[in-house]
Amino acid sequence: MAMVGGGGKSSKRGYRKISSEINITPIVDVMLVLLVIFMVTAPMLISGIKVDLPETTAKPIAGQEEPLAISIDKNGKIYLMDTLIEENMLIEKLKAITKAKMDTRIFVRADQNLTYGAIMSIVGEINAAGFSRVALITNVKQGVKQDDKSK
Repeated sequence: MAMVGGGGKSSKRGYRKISSEINITPIVDVMLVLLVIFMVTAPMLISGIKVDLPETTAKPIAGQEEPLAISIDKNGKIYLMDTLIEENMLIEKLKAITKAKMDTRIFVRADQNLTYGAIMSIVGEINAAGFSRVALITNVKQGVKQDDKSK
């Protein structure tokens, strides 16, 4: 009986089997690198305007929809999302963005060094225009439990 080698290859050299499977190791490596990049850059994308927020013990507001963010820096400049706008254009821009949907949530981030009157003037304008869901954003004080009621 004669022995026949697979595919005409000699048995001394051995033969290499061609694999039809996909090697996923490089794909996993690339995905992990992308994950790390997004984890590092995502917090920087959340708030582009530098605002020194005051601290409070208030609980965060829960909600599903993405709110509009208005930021007021220490110089009193107003930003709608990350775009610098004039105060007299604020209401017009808000109505255009929300398509006059007055129950849109609007978050106001104001520097703690601004006067109460300056902040409330802008919040008052927004409220007078008919927007009813306006909230002030603050930082949560460190070391204070959310369920702990202050004296």
